[in-house]
Amino acid sequence: MRITYNGQERSVADDATGQDLVGDNRSVVVVRVDGDLTDLDQPLPAGAVVEDVTIDSPDGLNVLRHSTANVMAQAVQDLYPEAKLGIGPPIVDGFYYDFEVPESFTAEDLAAIQKRMVSIVKSGQRFARRVVDEDEAREELATEPFKLRLIGSDGGADVMEVGGKELTVYDNLDRTGHRAWGDLCRGPHVPSTKYIAPNAFKVMRSSAAYWLGDQANEQLQRVYGTAWPDKEQLQAYLTFLEEAERRDHRRLGAELDLFSFPEEIGSGLAVFHPKGGVVRNVMEDYSRQRHLESGYEFVNSPHITKSALYEKSGHLEWYADGMYPPMDLDAEYTPDGELRKQAQQYYLKPMNCPMHNLIYTARGRSYRELPLRLFEFGTVYRYEKSGVVQGLTRARGFTQDDAHIYCTKEQMGEELDSLLTFVLDLLRDYGLDDFYLELSTRDPEKSVGSDADWEEATAALRAAGERQGLELVLDEGGAAFYGPKISVQAKDAIGRTWQMSTIQVDFQMPQRFDLEYTAPDGSRQQPVMIHRALFGSIERFFAVLLEHYAGAFPAWLAPVQVVGIPIADDHIPYLEEVAAQLRAHGIRVEVDSGSDRMQKKIRNAQKQKVPFMLLAGDDDVAKSAVSFRYRDGEQKNGVPIPEAVAEIVAAVRERQP
Repeated sequence: MRITYNGQERSVADDATGQDLVGDNRSVVVVRVDGDLTDLDQPLPAGAVVEDVTIDSPDGLNVLRHSTANVMAQAVQDLYPEAKLGIGPPIVDGFYYDFEVPESFTAEDLAAIQKRMVSIVKSGQRFARRVVDEDEAREELATEPFKLRLIGSDGGADVMEVGGKELTVYDNLDRTGHRAWGDLCRGPHVPSTKYIAPNAFKVMRSSAAYWLGDQANEQLQRVYGTAWPDKEQLQAYLTFLEEAERRDHRRLGAELDLFSFPEEIGSGLAVFHPKGGVVRNVMEDYSRQRHLESGYEFVNSPHITKSALYEKSGHLEWYADGMYPPMDLDAEYTPDGELRKQAQQYYLKPMNCPMHNLIYTARGRSYRELPLRLFEFGTVYRYEKSGVVQGLTRARGFTQDDAHIYCTKEQMGEELDSLLTFVLDLLRDYGLDDFYLELSTRDPEKSVGSDADWEEATAALRAAGERQGLELVLDEGGAAFYGPKISVQAKDAIGRTWQMSTIQVDFQMPQRFDLEYTAPDGSRQQPVMIHRALFGSIERFFAVLLEHYAGAFPAWLAPVQVVGIPIADDHIPYLEEVAAQLRAHGIRVEVDSGSDRMQKKIRNAQKQKVPFMLLAGDDDVAKSAVSFRYRDGEQKNGVPIPEAVAEIVAAVRERQP
């Protein structure tokens, strides 16, 4: 029969498999057959288009990690026969598997699981795919209650057991062909455990998890692992994790006295300490300045509102699970306790946009006012599940730098272009400069608005993205129900990608709020509404910058920009005079007049990641100079005070890195 293999047409035997094409090439773990990932031992259909999937490709890594997850499940049941299987998908940089066990796994348990996995991998077990019907599957899995629940369902994004064209079981066969273990799974898998390097995977940690992520379900034990094609890549990943831990914003926030999460306030609700408040204010002030220069108008809105507003906006229909429960207020009673007036339901606001729409409709609008750019540092509250709350990056209360732009359809293309340029330039000012763009398009099953409107807005967003000269990645069907969006994905200093700014066209809100403007011909027209968040939230962007700089903010953002360190107490007044000159230029400066020795004061300043240290002794006083010591340990002695002041002021005003 004829097939096309890696772009070349060729003739193969009627019973040919992917393995026949690949031969001894161990870098290929599965093949893609007519677009579907397929095990190497499966027969190929006539006329198929077949492509190699290598172990170091994104799909190949997922297959490797999925297979390693199965090995882990086998190891757990070998060691703990009472363990019941949950699900075990590949995830970014690794995999997990959920288990129901009587006791939580300990560090010793995880070490034992790792050891058993190595033994299984070295034994060279083969993954064998077997098609079953639902009755056969239920009979085989009669002792696996969680697997039984999956039979007959289509699973979900993280469920690798079902959802394929057929219901399948994968048997792990030893070298004699004996079935050592098996699992309900849609696959595909590597041909055998020989494809899993025994020194290139690691059991990482365990935690509690709810079955299928639903808090109403049973609590299971989730074991996380990571797997790579070779030990060098595993070691590089572990080194990366160590560096990420060193940069963790929660750790740095405590070490640098920037913010905290008091238990008395609640999960996901941060308080900023004075030094953190300084950084936050500088971030906000610079953003405010740039917005004013670009024609934005500042507004403010309250933190709570009647439920009717979010019924009108659609948030109570589409987003109620992410909102805090309502407060019943303003009920009135007669003196004898009878209800005279029903209570009103109020909600903490999860979004600013409905309130901005009320500002728009507060009076009539003319085409001459458009584009109208409203901007607010608006604090919002979202009820994130406790399991996903993570420091400042996933909080329950945070302040969005929220803009809503109202323009005509004719203005939309130019406005989107200028918006994208504005957000990219501003992100660069804060020190992020490695970007790509993601364009999220319509899901026909979950969207409102006409095809023409969607096509026009998507084309305008695509054109705006292409003009930036950046990589533009398509996220097909990923848009919200009310319009397409483009998002800026930024890489930090250690290569992690963060979603930053989003620009979203909205066809829903203008209709729901009857937004109108008077056109040049006197007719009433509906404006285009564009949502734009630059940082996402101040808190999240604070965390991203804190980790990007590993706490060593550039001088213009640093909470303390200069510390004066006297060699002896006699030199304190001299440094106070230098500090006064710096404060006159708006520099944040402190003089360490404490009782520690000079070297300890230097170490303290370095630990606090202060950009500039100014040292002064008798020689410096005699010469009206100071000695510079920089954050990296470099020192420059005998710098005249005017030069020292000028260097520091220039570094701050020019926002030097």
